[in-house]
Amino acid sequence: MFTAVVTDHWLPARAAHVPEEEAFVVVDPDLPANRAVSVVRMEGGPTIVAVSAGQAERIGLDDGETIPAVEATTRIAAAGVALNDPDHLFYLPVEEQEAVAAEGHGIHTRRLTADDAPAFADMVAAAPAHELDEAFVELDHWLVVGTFVDARLAAVGSMYPWGATHLADLGVITLPEFRGRGLARVTVRALSAEALARGYEPQYRCQLDNAPSIALAIAAGFRRFGEWTVIDS
Repeated sequence: MFTAVVTDHWLPARAAHVPEEEAFVVVDPDLPANRAVSVVRMEGGPTIVAVSAGQAERIGLDDGETIPAVEATTRIAAAGVALNDPDHLFYLPVEEQEAVAAEGHGIHTRRLTADDAPAFADMVAAAPAHELDEAFVELDHWLVVGTFVDARLAAVGSMYPWGATHLADLGVITLPEFRGRGLARVTVRALSAEALARGYEPQYRCQLDNAPSIALAIAAGFRRFGEWTVIDS
């Protein structure tokens, strides 16, 4: 369903046959402090717990061990390790990637450059501040696509590479007065087509209780891979 870029990043080869209700532990000494504890609950698959060496000792986890997923959560909590609220992880299935790459998006949706700074500034000034913070859309990101209505920038999506991987994390925002027209969907799919053309896999994340964002992900062709939680640093 998903490409190897996605599955190889989240699912170690040695955990491929771990059952759904179990957790597989990966001790990675190279994990940064802000990801020193990472828990991925895969849809229809195992839970992967990645921890730094120090956190593994603190929590009582060994590299390569398989334990019940509930026990992994219990050990983390018992060690006093606080986790952030989880995110949904959405990706485009292989067949949907082909559709995204093949479709056109119209003359009103295009890549943005530094020349679009005035239009972008106007959009930022008109957008709700808390939604801007959550979307994390920036004109200087690796890839930016916008959709215009009557020469006004109505929806913007941006991406940046996810660390050293070929995943590209995306954010999107639509001005309130332009919602309900499918502009965010068009923007996300155009942005995703650009990323795919560059050899990157679009990654869509949102909080579990963000119903509008979940609906947009599904409308744009994404499907849920699982949920991801990291240490509260």
